[in-house]
Amino acid sequence: MESPPSSFSTFRSYLRALAQTPSRFAHRAPSVSSSYEELSWVKSRSGSNMHNSLRWYDLIGLGIGGMVGAGVFVTTGRASRLYAGPAILISYAIAGLCALLSAFCYTEFAVHMPVAGGAFSYLRITFGEFAAFLTGANLIMEYVMSNAAVARGFTSYLSAAIGIPTAKWRFTAAALPKGFNEIDLLAVAVVLTVTLIICYSTRESSILNMILTTLHILFIIFVVLMGFWKGDWNNFTRPMNPNSPSGFFPYGPSGVFNGAAMVYFSYIGYDAVSTMAEEVSYPIKDIPIGVTGSVVIVTILYCLMAASMSMLLPYNMIDVEAPFAAAFSGRLEWVSKVIGVGASFGILTSLLVAMLGQARYMCVIGRSSVVPTWFARVHSKTSTPLNASAFLGIFTAAIALFTDLNILLNLISIGTLFVYYMVANAVIYRRYVVIGTTKPWPILSFLCLLTLTSLLFTLSWHFAPSGSSKSFLLDLCIGLATAITLIFRHTVPQVRKPEFWGVPFMPWLPPISIFMNIFLLGSLDGQSYVRFGFFSGLAVLVYVLYSVHASFDAEAEGFLGVKNGEMIRESSESEEDPNHKV
Repeated sequence: MESPPSSFSTFRSYLRALAQTPSRFAHRAPSVSSSYEELSWVKSRSGSNMHNSLRWYDLIGLGIGGMVGAGVFVTTGRASRLYAGPAILISYAIAGLCALLSAFCYTEFAVHMPVAGGAFSYLRITFGEFAAFLTGANLIMEYVMSNAAVARGFTSYLSAAIGIPTAKWRFTAAALPKGFNEIDLLAVAVVLTVTLIICYSTRESSILNMILTTLHILFIIFVVLMGFWKGDWNNFTRPMNPNSPSGFFPYGPSGVFNGAAMVYFSYIGYDAVSTMAEEVSYPIKDIPIGVTGSVVIVTILYCLMAASMSMLLPYNMIDVEAPFAAAFSGRLEWVSKVIGVGASFGILTSLLVAMLGQARYMCVIGRSSVVPTWFARVHSKTSTPLNASAFLGIFTAAIALFTDLNILLNLISIGTLFVYYMVANAVIYRRYVVIGTTKPWPILSFLCLLTLTSLLFTLSWHFAPSGSSKSFLLDLCIGLATAITLIFRHTVPQVRKPEFWGVPFMPWLPPISIFMNIFLLGSLDGQSYVRFGFFSGLAVLVYVLYSVHASFDAEAEGFLGVKNGEMIRESSESEEDPNHKV
């Protein structure tokens, strides 16, 4: 039997396909895959398999390396000086708890379906192709922008460590507009070197990450110990200026939570570990330990760093740009150099882990045919997604070459938080809905009400005038969210129980994650939403002009056995991977 003609075989075929866009969109956009399909013949579209060479300690190393970058050295000072004061220690603990809740959601999916696609695959089996593509496209763009920013940041930190001005490493191209005219060849060299490493071998990449992460942690421990040694316990409660608010909580509970919202971004990176699930030897044991263990360890490190910095200086004397380096300035100048070296190691590890993650996202998106399947290929000798790694590495290097760091920093963070929000929703939806068997409307209604309540809380927190009316609104939102969850728990039965590992205390923990991610989204500036709207619009355009037709062709050719969600009946008992190791 001949396969149907491709939508892209001739220009006339493409025009005919465009004319059918509404019907194809209606058919493909809500189409869902199953875990079994993702683990079997969708995975086989890569040709060769990725090696199962990683263990739990590799995942912990990758998680720590992905999270603990140079940003923590800056974020801690800014959050302490402007929002939380010495209670920045509590802010980090709260942010770590929120990160752990999101990590639980990722872990449930990764154990059930150990594939390289991370959030893209999780959303594709839950909310369908279009929702998965929209979030996946935003996430990849954010990865690329973030990695380019990190690479340019490496130049700055290395310059500080060795005492050579950053301007010596860069040269100005007068023909280019301001913000794009400082050429950074060192950043390009770093990105391309990391690209070669991740193309060569995942196992060797993990070993390198482990070495760099160990060195970085040793630098952090050194800084913490120096802070406790040279610091003063009185700085926890007494500011330098007696007119400033005093005590451990100088700005009250609101300052602690505002500080938590700011420092939460220091935890972004653990999601990249879930993209390594396909290369884990024993997913059921290793993934829960690796993902949650890395978040717990990083939370402890961050709290120790926050305590150390609070001892070194009163909170109102902390430098918001370089808190640790400035704290040792005038006392132990050489410690500032050590901090620069340690931050450089942190940059390299976060870049390595993020580039591993972005390549695997692109690889699995290629398997689903919404981008060219060329990206899905896994090299037979290296067992890595070579095409995706090389393409995104070159793209990242091109942006890092000329784009100013401040421009890049304004373009990141919102996509990752949006994906965390979507994955938390997906965990709840998947636990309570079996497509074709149960009605989804009670669950969708619960998720919508929870989102609206969270939005009302966030808007009240940021815009309502201080006073009893604001406190009443905030308490009302928390009460409503609790009541909605309680009613949902007692009226809607859970139809699917995880066979190997699941988020505990369902349905309470994922709603808290949803609540916190919306709250954190509300802390971002307007430019972040403009960026998100622009890239989302671009993703929709790509989907309408290319992706929907490519996946429609793949389904017609038998490469995608995915139909509209209403036509699929999934059973968790039938969705086991025959190679799923315990």
